[in-house]
Amino acid sequence: MNILCLDGGGSKGIYTLGILKEFEALVSKPLSEYFDIIYGTSTGSIIASMIGLGYEIEEVKSLYLSLIPKIMRKGSAKAKSQALKAELESFFGDKTFMDFKTGVSIVATNYMTEKPFIFKRNVEQAYRLKSTFKPGFGATIAKAIQASCAACPIFEKVIVKTENQGDVIAIDGGFIANNPTLFAITDATKSLALAPDKVAILSLGTGNFIEKPIGLMGSFYKSLQFVQLFEKILTANTNTTEIIIKLLFDNIPIVRINDSYNQPDYGTNMVEDDLKKLKMLYQLGRDSFGKHEDQVKEVFKIS
Repeated sequence: MNILCLDGGGSKGIYTLGILKEFEALVSKPLSEYFDIIYGTSTGSIIASMIGLGYEIEEVKSLYLSLIPKIMRKGSAKAKSQALKAELESFFGDKTFMDFKTGVSIVATNYMTEKPFIFKRNVEQAYRLKSTFKPGFGATIAKAIQASCAACPIFEKVIVKTENQGDVIAIDGGFIANNPTLFAITDATKSLALAPDKVAILSLGTGNFIEKPIGLMGSFYKSLQFVQLFEKILTANTNTTEIIIKLLFDNIPIVRINDSYNQPDYGTNMVEDDLKKLKMLYQLGRDSFGKHEDQVKEVFKIS
């Protein structure tokens, strides 16, 4: 079973797309046909959903370069949230999880219970309550992505009306699992009861860069120290997941790509809206794949 896991990281998801562009070229087929399960958190949920619907990476990149400036240039959480909602509903319409061509899972956080809130397509991935399972809890793809991307206070919380959970107040999945690989491992080894040698995982981050000041609203957010704190929470969350995986699951074939770039020219942040910088991050993603290509070929048995 081939599994793809995509981290959160706001605008820096464009770096992830650079990696995926090269992987797609290597396997010479749509990634919806290559991966059996695709996990996405926050910005990774947008990428996961488009791949799950059969889009090629070049199409996902085009959407990103259009989407990011429209959303990230808004000056308030309310405006950003409204823009994200409008763009997602325009693109995904009323499509549901049953429209996915493969097993897509989207990670959000239940604000009230402070527990994972994971939208899944396949009942086989459910840990329990399988008899009342609803793909995506009955929500649309657009709503699930909104929930996963609700990075408070940069974005507003999202109320998700579900078929079997009632109304759920959701916030960004990065609070609970910015790197969703542990959830994917649990699905594969517990829910699906696969042996470690039957699983291959590609786990992609959004890169590590020198933090750039957050623009016009920076003085306000920085005074609260929250945007900076949020990025540190995501990084700490991601790093913890990587450590746990290395300690407990070294028998599962995993390729992790999440390179660091300490050059000032590459400085960025999760609300980056400069198209020139975004295109640079995309190219860095492609370069990152090159550094890990031999390992990718070994783990996924690609000649």
